[in-house]
Amino acid sequence: MNSQLTSRLALLATDEHRPLLGQGLRGIERETLRVTATGDLAHTPHPVALGSALTHPQITTDYAETLLEFITPAESDIALTLNKLDTIHRVAYSKLGDEMLWSESMPCALPPEPEIEIAWYGKSNIGMLKHVYRRGLALRYGKAMQCIAGIHYNYSLPETLWKVLQAKEGTAGTPGQFQSESYLALIRNFRRYNWLLMYLFGASPVLSRSFLRDRQHQLQELSEDTLYLPYATSLRMSDLGYQNDAQSGLTPQENSLDDYISRLNSAVAKPYPPYEKFGTKRDGEWIQISTTLLQIENEYYSTIRPKRVISSGERPIQALCARGVQYVEIRCLDVNPFEPVGINLETSRFLDVFLLFCALDDSPSITPEQGQVYAQNFGAVVKEGRRPGLTLQRDGQEITLQAWGEELLQRMQPIAELMDAPVGGDVHALAMHIQAEKLQDPELTPSARVMRALQEHGNSFLRFGLHQSEQHARYFKSRPPTAEEDAYFSKMASDSLAQQQAIEQEDQGSFDDFVAAYKDSKLCQSATI
Repeated sequence: MNSQLTSRLALLATDEHRPLLGQGLRGIERETLRVTATGDLAHTPHPVALGSALTHPQITTDYAETLLEFITPAESDIALTLNKLDTIHRVAYSKLGDEMLWSESMPCALPPEPEIEIAWYGKSNIGMLKHVYRRGLALRYGKAMQCIAGIHYNYSLPETLWKVLQAKEGTAGTPGQFQSESYLALIRNFRRYNWLLMYLFGASPVLSRSFLRDRQHQLQELSEDTLYLPYATSLRMSDLGYQNDAQSGLTPQENSLDDYISRLNSAVAKPYPPYEKFGTKRDGEWIQISTTLLQIENEYYSTIRPKRVISSGERPIQALCARGVQYVEIRCLDVNPFEPVGINLETSRFLDVFLLFCALDDSPSITPEQGQVYAQNFGAVVKEGRRPGLTLQRDGQEITLQAWGEELLQRMQPIAELMDAPVGGDVHALAMHIQAEKLQDPELTPSARVMRALQEHGNSFLRFGLHQSEQHARYFKSRPPTAEEDAYFSKMASDSLAQQQAIEQEDQGSFDDFVAAYKDSKLCQSATI
């Protein structure tokens, strides 16, 4: 254990500072497709009973009109976060009729692309901007990729903790600067070790043949409708899923907040010839917001992002510039098809230990060459993570995934014990033990469990996905929302619809002018915190 991690753990272990570990916030965003009783993509509009996808704070849509996104409030106790995610699911099922929520990260059988409806957010300028942005995604990457679902884990530590560390270590700069750079250090360590999460939690080793259309691939045939790789953990995070050629050269440097902002600014402003060929309009109708490499900052597909809650009309880069990093968003987690809400408490507890380790451990700057090695390690695990004897690259040497993983868990163990100490339990230590067993036996990983379960369904991904979706539907329908929960969410839905209507009525100016103003909004080049 290095001296920085040792000294920081010692500081946080004192009676004065130990409570800080329980004051951070955790939030979860879960994406899931609406499907019919036969497991086909639903073609119905976003249910009015769920409110406005534009303005509802907890229930919205992502890319497709049928791709729901459930957003929990941020809580200091992840168990409470998961309870709230469960409630959103129960409320949603009370409004879905005969439809179900797809249990997998990779999509159900998809219809021809013209039949996949892009999410609609109403006629306001801001609603149309969200819709046109998604038209651009369809143009650039295809609609099938935009139907992939995942779990996003939002994580923050209390500002007081950063101030305590800065005071102890005598680091120069404002508290805001120290906090932002500390989150960037967390992100750098996350990039070093994120392969471990893909091994432990990857749950998409197979996919429907319909997903790939006519794309070239090196997958093997498992059955008539199912393709796979024998040792894969997460095809969702492979080059068949969220990775793509256009963004392959975009590697925002997270060695400082200014570096990160500068790289994203360049990507939003830099014309990209393949997209310039499309233009922004076709037959007078908008087809993408811009012809630059990224239409907006959020188009950058990354396993982790520095984030800041934005104000109305504010862009993500502007918020980071003005007020610094507030939390990080983990984006590489597959939906666990064996869990009704897509993630369980043990996974979440482990994530908290892992992320705190990334935050406290020494985190040197990453060179471009090192960044390539980290990306190669990640790519190897998503495609071959369960292959016996798989080796990764560390400091110019080969090391087996198992050996490196066990070493990391040993380094994280004191953190788990420290997090358990205030309440006198062992929930984090237990979560660590569960992951250690997976390193010893790959058959315990979610990806291996999926492969075994497929055998019970004729090795058909679609039949397995439908079976799990039906199970989860019965689970949620057997526990309908209480009268109080139903009233709470019904009011939230009606308020969101009224808010959307007000926005549409108050709109001024044309959409063309709105887009021009949006693109001309000043994106600061360096943080001012």
